[in-house]
Amino acid sequence: MTTENIIFVFEMIGTIVFAVTGVITAIEKKLDIFGAVVLGMATAVGGGIIRDLILGYLPPTAFRKPVFAITAIVTSILVFTIAWYLGKRIKKHFDVYAQVINIFDSIGLAVFTIGGINAAASCGFGENSFLSIFVGILTGVGGGMLRDIMAGRIPGILKERVYALAALLGALIYQILVDYEIMSGVPAMLIGAGAILLVRALATIFRWNLPKIDELSDE
Repeated sequence: MTTENIIFVFEMIGTIVFAVTGVITAIEKKLDIFGAVVLGMATAVGGGIIRDLILGYLPPTAFRKPVFAITAIVTSILVFTIAWYLGKRIKKHFDVYAQVINIFDSIGLAVFTIGGINAAASCGFGENSFLSIFVGILTGVGGGMLRDIMAGRIPGILKERVYALAALLGALIYQILVDYEIMSGVPAMLIGAGAILLVRALATIFRWNLPKIDELSDE
């Protein structure tokens, strides 16, 4: 299997995972099936669309290769249907499902972050490390930000969880490995993505959050 095929498989996994998180948010906000599909698709392909707009790759990949959007739509309808018929059973074990979704969400973050850096290189910006890392992170977190904004809430990455920071760390590791020719191709991708997954796992286990001010002191 070629590197391009491996990237495609990972991106499909990420698309499915992010679509699921979008539908779950839609269900929490009591949206109808159309709203769930829109939110699922926005979460799945939104980050990639923003990335392509920044890179000047038009029309964006989501429209050049509709397989990603179609996959997101089918996944959204399927998840909404399952929730419709098995809602009570799902609610009883919601904590377990939430942890599973968190794991898959981390996988999606890792896949899209590294995929975003590769997209920058494919567009001829591989030597611009700042741009590559920036669009990589944006690809990873952009869909989730769109999801939260459309659902009427502050994006999670701005107030909780070590999320964007994990993407930054993984993107930096991957870019350093490639820039200094320490490693390239699939091994470098796996290490960069692995770093993101590791940080997200540790953040979940130990409940890491970045410092924030809950209330200003009068003193």
